[in-house]
Amino acid sequence: MGASVPRPQLIFLLKNHKFQAFHESFFFSLLQALIHPKKPIQADSHSNAELALHFFKLSEYCIGTSHSHKSVCKMIHILVSGNMNYIAVDFILNLVRDSVSKEVSVDVLFKLIYETHSDRMVLQTVCSMLVDCCVKENKVDLAFELTCQMGSFGMFPSVGVCHSLLRALLGLNKLELAWGFFDRMRRQGIRLNVSIVTLFINMYCSKGHLLSAWKLLMDMKNSGIKPDVVAYTIIIDSLCKMSCLREATSILFKIARLGVSPDSVLVSSVAEGYCKVGRPAKAMDVINFFKVKPNIFVYNSFIAKFCSEGNMVKASLIFREMFEFGLLADCVSYTTIIGGYCKDRDMNRAFQYFGKMLKSGINPSVTTYTLLIDACCKSEDLEMAANLFHEMTMEGLVPDVITFNTLIDGYGKMGHLHKAFMLVDMMRSAGINPDVTTYNIIIDSLIKRGFTNEAKGILDELVRRGVSPDTVTFTNIIDGLSKKGDFEEAFLVWFYMTECDVKPDVLTCSALLNGYCRERRMAEANALFVRMLDIGLKPDLILYNTLIHGFCGIGDMDKACNLVEMMIRNGILPNKVTHRAFILGFEKQWVKNPEESAASKLQQLLLGHGIHVDVNDCIALP
Repeated sequence: MGASVPRPQLIFLLKNHKFQAFHESFFFSLLQALIHPKKPIQADSHSNAELALHFFKLSEYCIGTSHSHKSVCKMIHILVSGNMNYIAVDFILNLVRDSVSKEVSVDVLFKLIYETHSDRMVLQTVCSMLVDCCVKENKVDLAFELTCQMGSFGMFPSVGVCHSLLRALLGLNKLELAWGFFDRMRRQGIRLNVSIVTLFINMYCSKGHLLSAWKLLMDMKNSGIKPDVVAYTIIIDSLCKMSCLREATSILFKIARLGVSPDSVLVSSVAEGYCKVGRPAKAMDVINFFKVKPNIFVYNSFIAKFCSEGNMVKASLIFREMFEFGLLADCVSYTTIIGGYCKDRDMNRAFQYFGKMLKSGINPSVTTYTLLIDACCKSEDLEMAANLFHEMTMEGLVPDVITFNTLIDGYGKMGHLHKAFMLVDMMRSAGINPDVTTYNIIIDSLIKRGFTNEAKGILDELVRRGVSPDTVTFTNIIDGLSKKGDFEEAFLVWFYMTECDVKPDVLTCSALLNGYCRERRMAEANALFVRMLDIGLKPDLILYNTLIHGFCGIGDMDKACNLVEMMIRNGILPNKVTHRAFILGFEKQWVKNPEESAASKLQQLLLGHGIHVDVNDCIALP
């Protein structure tokens, strides 16, 4: 049966459905009959397409299997010729997915599309849609190859599809291919618009290549394409994120002089940048100059800045002002100011804003609850902390590892170790793996209550579970063992630390030194100190004072003076603790008026290194 099948007979066949299963070649012949290959698209092409679609689905049922790619391609052409592109897209998407799964090459796919076409305009539209579907399916290489195939037949995708393909190429960091495709677009005579060039500007800015982005923007102007506010916004926003606020502000004023009106988003981006670097006054100057209303992001930045400074009066004023300007506070606004009051230990105000948040219909986030739980734990109100934890889970929020760690730390500090361990079990049941911070909290809580062996057991469990211990983990255990005077065990942990490729820090050394100095085992303390210097660690004032106090405790003032000289050379001045240690040392040597002698000796050591500072000012420091 060829392409000459009369339309009335075909309709009769479809309406009666009285035919046996047939070979697909028969179906393809019928399908060809619906659109004459040598005639332009007729006014009734839409009804033809509907009829063909009905027959396509019915015949598939009768055949009992899916149509071949060739039949699908013919059906796609018919749908597009009948202005049924919205259905054709679904067919093309399925064709792409099936071709990818069966590893059909681009050449084969394009050949099928070409062989089944009957109109060149329809063919170009189908190919353009095919490229777009490949992009949507993240088959960008396939899409690019199809554009090359189209080019060999003198066709090119539509501007919208080109835009999507460029965006995908840039998203995959295929800059060279993107530029090549961009040049092909220009050679095809496609009129380039600002949005296409802006894609490249955005890519350069995202990689921090602001000079290249700016050069491209200038080239755009020279090519007769007028940059819009979006292009400038991308560059200015990138400058703000890099804290290049002077440059961002300069461009902002420059584009205003060039006749590009900065919108509230652009001005707010600069203002937000100034807020984040702690210059809210400058941010307000920019906003006032351009007479724009700050958006919610700028207000949130203002609130965050004043909360970080502890200026809650100013933060609350800004919060109220936001409402006066007709802006509604969002979850970030409330969470920020609640966090500020929690940091200020003003729990009444924190819960007042929490109540306002709930009354406004804004759902608190996990962060909101975590801030309140943390503040309650620090205020030793564990009952309220537990209630908040329960409330957030009842609201359908899943506590994250930070929330769990916060409450575990609260229980641990108050000695409720059984509840802390219950929470760890709850974490695992919820599918949240305890991290190294979780284990450090548990270890610290055990150490502080004298359960050193149990803390070591936690360390072993941590390693078994594949969680890498950090410096804090080992330091806590070493500190607990050294306080008990179990130095052999402490050194074993120290060596185990080395085996785990964890480098000790000043606090780790201090933990061992404290123990040695308390036990007056100064030879070992000094050996550890030398070893610490050898591995490149720099002692702080606390560590120096610990060691100085230890030598003064056994009356070895020469070693103590050597240490003071060393700390002065490293830019650390003695303080009240150093002075008290020297008083102890001179008392051990039965020196008359040890306080005066201690001050005099410290003054002498300072002058000996050219430090002309009154020692009384030093020892007045904590």
